[in-house]
Amino acid sequence: MPVWSDRPRPNPTPCRDGDEGLFEVTARDGRARLGKLHTKHGILDTPALLPVINPNIRTVEPREMWDRYGIGALITNSYIIWKHAKLKDKAVTDGVHALLDYPGVVMTDSGTFQSYIYGDVEVGVEEIVKFQRNIGVDIATMLDVFSRPDMKYSEVNEAVEETIKRADRSLDAAQTTLINGPIQGGIYPELREKSATGMAKFDFAVHPIGGIVPVMEQQRYREYTKIMLSTIPFLPPDRPVHMFGCGHPMLFPMSIALGADLFDSAAYALFARDGRILTPWGTQKLESLFEWPIITPCISSYTPQGVKELPSDERITLLSKYNLEITLAELSRCRQAVRDGSIWRLVEQRSHQHPALRDAFLWLTTNPATADLIKLTSDNIPLNETTSSQEITNSGRWEKGWDWILQSQFTPRKGGEQWAGSDTINRPHIIAANNLLADRWHPSDSATQGGDSVLIFFGQSGPWRDKCDGIVAKLMQCLPGLEIMVNTPIGLVPYALEDLNPFCHIEGPKWLWNDKLDMVKITTSLERLGLTGRGIIPIDLRKENFESTIFDKLIGIEMASSVELIDGIFTITDREVFQNSSTKLNRRKARDKLSVLFNVDQETADEITESMEFVVNKYGRIKNLLSPSGHHLASFRLGDGGLSLTNHGAKELFQRRRRSLPTQFSQASISPYSGEGLAIVVVNDDAEPYVRKGRNVFHGFTLACDPWLRPGEACLICSQTGELIGHGVANSTADDLRVMKKGVAIKTRDGIKQED
Repeated sequence: MPVWSDRPRPNPTPCRDGDEGLFEVTARDGRARLGKLHTKHGILDTPALLPVINPNIRTVEPREMWDRYGIGALITNSYIIWKHAKLKDKAVTDGVHALLDYPGVVMTDSGTFQSYIYGDVEVGVEEIVKFQRNIGVDIATMLDVFSRPDMKYSEVNEAVEETIKRADRSLDAAQTTLINGPIQGGIYPELREKSATGMAKFDFAVHPIGGIVPVMEQQRYREYTKIMLSTIPFLPPDRPVHMFGCGHPMLFPMSIALGADLFDSAAYALFARDGRILTPWGTQKLESLFEWPIITPCISSYTPQGVKELPSDERITLLSKYNLEITLAELSRCRQAVRDGSIWRLVEQRSHQHPALRDAFLWLTTNPATADLIKLTSDNIPLNETTSSQEITNSGRWEKGWDWILQSQFTPRKGGEQWAGSDTINRPHIIAANNLLADRWHPSDSATQGGDSVLIFFGQSGPWRDKCDGIVAKLMQCLPGLEIMVNTPIGLVPYALEDLNPFCHIEGPKWLWNDKLDMVKITTSLERLGLTGRGIIPIDLRKENFESTIFDKLIGIEMASSVELIDGIFTITDREVFQNSSTKLNRRKARDKLSVLFNVDQETADEITESMEFVVNKYGRIKNLLSPSGHHLASFRLGDGGLSLTNHGAKELFQRRRRSLPTQFSQASISPYSGEGLAIVVVNDDAEPYVRKGRNVFHGFTLACDPWLRPGEACLICSQTGELIGHGVANSTADDLRVMKKGVAIKTRDGIKQED
């Protein structure tokens, strides 16, 4: 008996009755997500790798994959089983799990890929699905029509339409068996969208993205990225996305960041037969190795030379296990990155390790909405009616796809932001943070003193409050119209938000902060913040006498009170005015956070903070926001500069809402709803008593929500009758709430009891 089976892993427990086929999201980092797919042969944690098993050639035994490697699902080919009498008889009599000796989730392909390799298959649409159902697979696959990159548009369109036509027949044949609904469309983004929207209308359990193997074989990773971006946004979020045929670990980080949940791999065995090994940065040949690039358990007692000298069968088996272990390790690394909120940092790192992958990454992160149009004009291709219309349409498609990524980002988030060159400013959550400022932050009244100028601190990393709070408080009192900003490596941030992540937590070399102001970038940032045309007053914080520099640069500007420079210190001589200055700064900090983090409009934020009281710690930092009557409304979070709402704060914001409560789910964009307040989620009567007790809101119990619901952002929870019953933090987008039926939708912070 092999060593690996000395301690066999227990067989999986079937999912709960009624849960078969349901998918829940347990953690997310933007569009990257960890989930659970519920099946009769266990709950599959995703992202997951499904090794491809050829029932005729078992390089690594399926049972070993379960016992030794903890692999929860695999994929085999139903067409091969159907075509070989011996395999077919065993599968029909004992089931596919017995045929493979594997207790976990078994997915089967239908023969579509064989049609791509060898030509037409001999089995019918309903026949192959019924066969998969009869042999007891967990997830079957319909017989779709494969589309190659070299096919004409009309041919691919025909393949897409034929696949959609086969959907009903396939689902009828599957009956209660879960079934894959593959997405085709070749390299034509509009046909990918057509296929995705068409197949999404049917009750499939999983959506594999098909036709990508030829693209990957040719290392056309930009096309691979475009295929994902023109497909996944149009698929229901309650169904896992399977990258059909993608098994190279190099592609895992980017694929997961764009929303992929499942992968399958024959590469672990195919590459081994060719004497090649997989790595997260590419492929290497055994014959050129003197050292292992990565040490894994199966080769820890071998040198590359020792493996070369093994008999062919032993060498192939050992290299197959080595490839499998490396592939599983990279997938595990990706899952941890999602938990840590660093999946895009891993994508950046991997992009530097292959030129084609780097090209795809740069296209994706440097304005995909216009990149192709720029290329057209640089190649001197005329943008006339016949050549440009589809490119312009695709440009809008990429923009929507990129917005789909941005609108699901958590911001602010805890932890430092590690600098990685120009890639850093293109991380989706960094862009989302800057967009949040542009959409929700409001400048002061420019008609008051100093309203035609902007003072910008630069040259030093945070925290800035210890050095600058005093002078800023005085400036705000004397020049209420003067906007004060801090320049960071990822953009300008209003001084009142100086502790907001990620702006205040950039981890990098000192020279990041020592550079002079880039006035082009500064001007662009000011325009986005609504400060166009204002004079710029740059202040270098590295200078010891920076206060006197401020005083000198403000000479000639009329101030609201008498100000003098005494011993190099900016001083307000009116004692009463001086005592009010720190309170005014605290109110501005509270106002700006209410606007940016709770989506409160400027007028409402001013009203709430006008008579607000503050609890300040010994370092002068705000801890709690209090109403005039002493009720605790919200707390400043030290870890990320965010705001944590209380029941009293939730009631205050709810009472000030001007828009009627939502009555349905909407897929509208987030940005048009700036200033509308916290998103509201309406739950059904069954959920109400649990929410009032502070329990989480689960999918399937929600009735409506505002379209600007964003993962990681605070929200209000209402009953069917329109009564505020709690508040929490969203774990979902509005679209997730619309379709998902299992998992936590809202992490409730507190419930509001009826007597409250």
